[in-house]
Amino acid sequence: MALISCNNLILGYEGKAIVEGATFDVKEGDYLCILGENGSGKTTLMKTILGLIKPMSGEIVMGDNLKKNEIGYLPQQTPVQKDFPASVKEIVTSGMIGKNKFKMFYTGEEKRKADKIMFRLGIDDLKNKSYRDLSGGQQQRVLLARALCASSRLLLLDEPVTGLDPVATEEMYKIIEKLNRKDKVTIIMISHDVDSALKYAKHILYIEDKVSLCTPEKFERNDISGVKESDKSNKSNKSDKSNKSNKSNKSNKSDKSNRNNESIESNKSRIGGGE
Repeated sequence: MALISCNNLILGYEGKAIVEGATFDVKEGDYLCILGENGSGKTTLMKTILGLIKPMSGEIVMGDNLKKNEIGYLPQQTPVQKDFPASVKEIVTSGMIGKNKFKMFYTGEEKRKADKIMFRLGIDDLKNKSYRDLSGGQQQRVLLARALCASSRLLLLDEPVTGLDPVATEEMYKIIEKLNRKDKVTIIMISHDVDSALKYAKHILYIEDKVSLCTPEKFERNDISGVKESDKSNKSNKSDKSNKSNKSNKSNKSDKSNRNNESIESNKSRIGGGE
């Protein structure tokens, strides 16, 4: 049975549809990466799954006794949140609040759970430090730990590596992969990093004119309807740019050499048509 089933969803705001005909399942242990251009409705879909936004039509069915307050969520950070004056331990344990909004104190079991999660993510030595004093990568690991305190079963991550340097980005991807592969945490992640989605995800949900679900292998082969060639592989784009740059450099060297042997009029003609 699917953990989450989305059936013919139409999503939008103020009567204007952004996402139409979204029908897909997320199974226990899946690693689903949501791709699409800015404004395509990725975050809207995630917030709808969380119950923060109501669909215009269609339904979302939670399977296997999953409840909405059992979903861990790591949203995109705002500048104000990055400067939040609380300790790491306070932020991590606050993930427990979602299960009981009226609780005043944490139980010993909950505190031990938070300590265990911080240890798993390599931030136990930071628990007494102020969140605002941490690096971007450390802050994201703290927020991931907070999400795991809410649920170690299903995590929804909205661009969790945005703003991180390459080293911190790779570390975060490795942590998420370990949570999925070893700890069997189901992952739904929004990303613009196509290369990493192809590397780590088990399924790709691509949102454009329609919503398409496929494996990374099919996505890479452009074997789904509506996928633009430019969206398929950043590696291809980087390679093209590198090749063009190399060709341009060779061409420039050749042009400089040829200028010594060509007439002024010929040079004018070349410059005029080079663009």
